[in-house]
Amino acid sequence: MQKLRLRYAKRGRLRFTSHRDVARTFERALRRAGVPMAYSQGFSPHPKVSWAGAVPTGVSSEAEYVELQLVERLDPVVLRDELNAALPDGIDVLDAAEAAPGALADRLGVSRWRIDLPGTDVGELRDAVAALMAAESAPVERMTKDGHRTIDARAALVSAAVRDSGQPVAQSDRNSASTARVDDWPKASEPYGILVTVVRQTTPVVRPDDVLSALRVVAGLAPSAAASATRLEQGRLDDGGGIADPLAQDSGGDRSPAGEPVAG
Repeated sequence: MQKLRLRYAKRGRLRFTSHRDVARTFERALRRAGVPMAYSQGFSPHPKVSWAGAVPTGVSSEAEYVELQLVERLDPVVLRDELNAALPDGIDVLDAAEAAPGALADRLGVSRWRIDLPGTDVGELRDAVAALMAAESAPVERMTKDGHRTIDARAALVSAAVRDSGQPVAQSDRNSASTARVDDWPKASEPYGILVTVVRQTTPVVRPDDVLSALRVVAGLAPSAAASATRLEQGRLDDGGGIADPLAQDSGGDRSPAGEPVAG
């Protein structure tokens, strides 16, 4: 049995697809591509596919991860290409590797997010972010299946930086800017603030909308237009403060990403 790990993107209108629908789409693509999947036992066998922390519905991502178990060995690069041919436009497999020992989830400690805030002044956003980072806590409420729950969004924040949408694209976002669908990020006639933040993947997970709620609680920031979020990276913080590639420890032989990795 072979275990393979994939990094894939969720882009464009496909960001409005639920995780359950994405999972079904992947399973159809696996069948269409003829991938020799391992199946569970019992009355309702299903392919052995393990998902690692999917983004919320409505959020784009350049760094989603899934693990597959196969009954025959395949070249990870061949699998990547065959799946891309079978998947719909908007779900793209970017990287594939044969799994090394250890749990993939243990390598996904933080996420780096880009949050576009059309209509929000850059200076106003910068002041609000400074207030949030200086705060000891930022309790926000979230509706869960068990009712309202209060979480401390500030405790999960590792870093936060503000950029102007009118400035050139940063090198760290160049891959996402060149590959993401044109409707992933908002378009506005006037420059607006962009928040780039690194967030620990705590339990419960602090999501981009929780960060925006924290900015409202701490600094009274109320964006005049809907925000748009994109997950740029997942991984573990390295000694230099960057985010380590979760698949770097895996030995896939000819592991070759379809695009350049997003820098930390």
